[in-house]
Amino acid sequence: MKGKIAFEEHMAIPETTSETRDFAGESADFDQFTREILDLDDMRLDYMDQAGIELAILSLNAPGVQAILDTDEAVEVARKGNDTLAAAVERHPRRYKAFAALPMQSPSAAAEELERCVNEMGFKGAMVNGFTQRDDSDTAIYYDIPEYREFWQTVADLDVPFYLHPRMQLPSQSKNMMDHPWLRSSPWGFTVETGTHALRLCGSGLFEDVKNLKLIIGHLGEFIPYNLWRMDARMEFSPRGYRGKRPLGDYFREHFYVTTSGNFHDSTLRCCLEELGKDRIFFCSDYPFERMEDASSWFDNTQVVTDEERIQIGRKNALELFDIDSD
Repeated sequence: MKGKIAFEEHMAIPETTSETRDFAGESADFDQFTREILDLDDMRLDYMDQAGIELAILSLNAPGVQAILDTDEAVEVARKGNDTLAAAVERHPRRYKAFAALPMQSPSAAAEELERCVNEMGFKGAMVNGFTQRDDSDTAIYYDIPEYREFWQTVADLDVPFYLHPRMQLPSQSKNMMDHPWLRSSPWGFTVETGTHALRLCGSGLFEDVKNLKLIIGHLGEFIPYNLWRMDARMEFSPRGYRGKRPLGDYFREHFYVTTSGNFHDSTLRCCLEELGKDRIFFCSDYPFERMEDASSWFDNTQVVTDEERIQIGRKNALELFDIDSD
């Protein structure tokens, strides 16, 4: 399929490149990986052409800004990353859009940077790499707490999506994975971390306090669609601490979208279609952590969707969600 739109497509700046080594995988050629994640011109565009990807919404790599302990430094790096993204979009306006990197160490600074990126540079939303560390390396701050309500109101007022992207769990806060570091990474830990964060948002009362929020998670929903029925069924018996006024599944289906990033599998896609519907699923690749050609080869040929649904998931849904002119 030609004309696909992808938006879990990562880049880096020199200040954030080295942090990505663990995400790239031990078997990766890190020199080649570094060239790919830093490149915003010919190499990346050639890969996109080969994969039938017309447009990519680019974002700063994980853990990126979220791992910077000093708030002032986080603000500075976020601005530098976003300015680099804006320059790439200016060079290739028909091939790239951008997500803002945000210094979530300060909710007010994050809101201000998002406003700058959206209002002044035309960014299409934000991508934040999971929890934020601040001051102490063992700190993990999640965005369901009251401190972030005004930030979320800014997101809603700007009417742009917020992509919640994985990052690796802190060793001090993942004792059940001790001596098994692979569990904290992409095979399992990404799903546990991001899925739990998404469920915290659903159960915190956020979507009662702030209306019209649109959030995105990758990897075909971080296991949540597979388990929605059971979660809602069990919540009838153990709702302690749950601050939502409606079933958890209602909030997830209403406020979350999912992408195919890094999960190129028929049965998983089938589950998402049955639980969420074709309007809330989007094509993405997760480059350069995954190969664009792998994502596209699977998506272009899967028989789980009809050709009409393939065009909707691969292109039309993104045009609508991000208000992109297709001309």
